[in-house]
Amino acid sequence: MAHDPSPGAAGRSALFRRSFRKSFPVAVRGEGVYLWDAEDRRYLDFSGSAAVSLIGHGDRAVQEAISAQAAALEFVHSSQFVTAAAEEFARELLEFAGPAYAGGAVYFTSGGSEAVESALKLARQYQVEREHEQRYEVLSRMQSYHGSTLGALAVSGNLRRRRPYLPMVREFEHIGIPYCYRCKYGCEECGRRYAEELDGAIARSEGHAAAFLLEPVSGATLGAAAPPADYLPRIAAICERAGILLIADEVMTGCGRTGRNFAVEHWGVSPDILVLGKGISSGYLPLGAVIAKRRVVDVIANGSGVFVHGFTYNAHPVAVAAGRAAIERVRELDLVAAARSDQAGTAGSALREALQQLRACPSVGDVRGLGLLWGVEFVRDREAKTPFAADRQFCLRVGEAAMRRGLLTYPVQGCVDGYQGDHVLIAPPAIITREQIAWAVEQLREAITEAEKGAQA
Repeated sequence: MAHDPSPGAAGRSALFRRSFRKSFPVAVRGEGVYLWDAEDRRYLDFSGSAAVSLIGHGDRAVQEAISAQAAALEFVHSSQFVTAAAEEFARELLEFAGPAYAGGAVYFTSGGSEAVESALKLARQYQVEREHEQRYEVLSRMQSYHGSTLGALAVSGNLRRRRPYLPMVREFEHIGIPYCYRCKYGCEECGRRYAEELDGAIARSEGHAAAFLLEPVSGATLGAAAPPADYLPRIAAICERAGILLIADEVMTGCGRTGRNFAVEHWGVSPDILVLGKGISSGYLPLGAVIAKRRVVDVIANGSGVFVHGFTYNAHPVAVAAGRAAIERVRELDLVAAARSDQAGTAGSALREALQQLRACPSVGDVRGLGLLWGVEFVRDREAKTPFAADRQFCLRVGEAAMRRGLLTYPVQGCVDGYQGDHVLIAPPAIITREQIAWAVEQLREAITEAEKGAQA
C-alpha cells in the first residue's frame, strides 16, 4: 500500500502538491473511463481529469507507440535534429485542422501553457517582420484562462489565479466575454455588441495591437460557455480588418472535444493560429502545439528565417509519438463524431440529455456546454441567480461528495466575478457509454443534494 503522509512538517510528503490542506488518494491504474487508487477504489473519470483524456485510459495502441519510439530514440534537441515522428505528426495535424491550414506549420511544446506562450511570441515576431514594430499588445477577454506561465497569465482573465502575480506581468486590455446565463446585454444582439468591444479595444490600443486571443468555448474559468452564433465570425472579420492575428486557444476544446476537430469549426472560422494541448495526446505524455497558417509562417520563413524562441523539449520524439498515436485513435474510433451533442445516439447527445436532469436540483442555475464539454453552475437563489458566498466553497463540496461516490469532476470557483460563482466542469472521455453517463449523473445529483444540505446547516 502506498504511503500518503498526513500534513505537518514531520510527516509531510516530499512532493510539492497542489494543496497542503487536502489529502489526495494515490492513483495506481487506469482503464477506459476509470481510474483506481492504491486502496483499489474505482473512480469514473467524468471530467477527463481536467478535460484532458478523450480516448480514455490504458489504450494499448498508444502505449505501444510510446514504447517503440522510446526504444528507437528517446531524445534529440531541436537545434540539431528533426525526427520522423515530429515531421509526420505535424503533417497529419495540418490535415486534421483542415484546408485553411495547408502550407502552414506546427510548433510542438510540452503543454498548453507553453503553446500559448509560443503563440504570443509568434504573433509579436510576425508583426515585427512585417515592419510593424509598434504592434505588441495581445488583447484578450475577462473570465478567460490561457495558462500558468507569466505571459499566458498576463493575457488570462482569471482573477483568482492572476492576482498574486500581477506586479510581475505586462497587462493589456481584457474585453467582455459572452456568457448567456449572465449576459450584460440581456442577450439582445449580444454577439454584435461583445464583438464591438474588440473594435473599441483595438482603437484604444492606438496601433499597438498585434493579436486577439480567445477560447472558442470558455474553459475552466467560465465553465463551457459557448458564444452567440454571430460572435466568432464578427471577431474574425474585425481582426482581419485591423491587421491583427486571431489566436484560438483550443487547449481544452480542440482535438474533438466539442464534436468537431476544433471548436472554431462550429462557427465556420479559421483563426490565424490554433493553440493545442490536453487532448492532443489525451494525457499520455506532456504535449502541446501551435498551428500557424501559411501566411504567418511565410512572413518568418521569407524574412529572418528564424523563430526567436525555443524549449529544450519542444518536439520531444516520444511525446509527439504519443500524440500521433492518440489522434490516430481518435480517427479509428470515430471519437469526434461520438462527441457530437447535436446528433442522436452519440455519447455527446446522451451527456447533454442526462445533464438536463440536474436542473431539478434547487442549487443548479445553469447547465451549458457543447459536445463533451459541459458546465453546471450553482446558485444560492435560482430566481435571482445569486451565487453562494465564496467561503462556502459550494462547488468543492460537490466535488468531494462526488468523489466519495466514485465520481471525478472538475470544480471551479469564480465564474461570476472571479471570486464568487461555483460550477463543476464535465468532460468525460468520448468512449463513455450511455449507461456510464446515467450512473455518473445520478452520483452527481446525489452529491449536489448532499452539498445543498450542508449549505443549509
